[in-house]
Amino acid sequence: MIGTLNALVELVEQRHDEPLDVARFAREHGSTEYHLRRMFSALAQLPLSEYVRRRRMTLAAADLVRGEPNLLDLAVRHGYGSVEAFGRAFRAVHGTSPAEVRRHGGPLSTQPMLRFRLSVEGSTPMDVTITDRPAFVLAGHAAQVPLVHRGVNPHIQEHIASIAPEEHGRLKSLSDTEPAGILAVTAGLEPDVEEGSMLTYLHAVALRDGSTVPADLDAVPVEAGTWAVFHSSGPFPDALQQTYAATATDWFPSNPWRLRPGPSILRYLELTDSHATCEIWMPVEPAG
Repeated sequence: MIGTLNALVELVEQRHDEPLDVARFAREHGSTEYHLRRMFSALAQLPLSEYVRRRRMTLAAADLVRGEPNLLDLAVRHGYGSVEAFGRAFRAVHGTSPAEVRRHGGPLSTQPMLRFRLSVEGSTPMDVTITDRPAFVLAGHAAQVPLVHRGVNPHIQEHIASIAPEEHGRLKSLSDTEPAGILAVTAGLEPDVEEGSMLTYLHAVALRDGSTVPADLDAVPVEAGTWAVFHSSGPFPDALQQTYAATATDWFPSNPWRLRPGPSILRYLELTDSHATCEIWMPVEPAG
């Protein structure tokens, strides 16, 4: 996976004037576009699409500073069909217009070329179980919330607080399959979206496929498949977020599995204000 990501970075450098065919690249490297985008985003801490834009605008700014006279030629050279679209992308990255940079040479916000490396120093063994599950349904109360990478997501906390205490008990009584108990589910999220993008959060339980879902609950059907279940225990939410990060930096690059589309499920086994013991359920499939 590390080698594949570095090959993808090289492809970004080679193809400035056309859209990046990530799906084709993934197939040629025995992966999937979904897994590749998720791993890139997790390791680089920015979406692949944003990295491509930043690199192209970095190189475009260098061309401008060197005296490129024709903005349309410059736009086409870096993958944009019009000066207007190029100008919007340029301003989004640098905070100023191409004309200003041509006159004054800056200010510029440059994106260095990435290089991925796998470091094993200080690595700790990960507690993970691979399990096959039949199809099931996630049923509960859904809300649209913005993605937050670090710390507690206040929008999710607000949604959970709005659910009456007796409703938590009713939900728990409906659970009839693994993963058991109250679950924190995120769904509808593209593999490499930026922080602040909207996702579906579901405060839910798992029901067997075919079970009756009460009419007042939202439902997300889940296909049969394989899951990697990561155990996490420690200060909340730091230990949980470190485990999420370690799946991308340590586990997936070193194991013959890749992510497949599907919801991410968090099962709390114990939770206080400062400590959590939980399971992270990620849908996976054999790599290659």
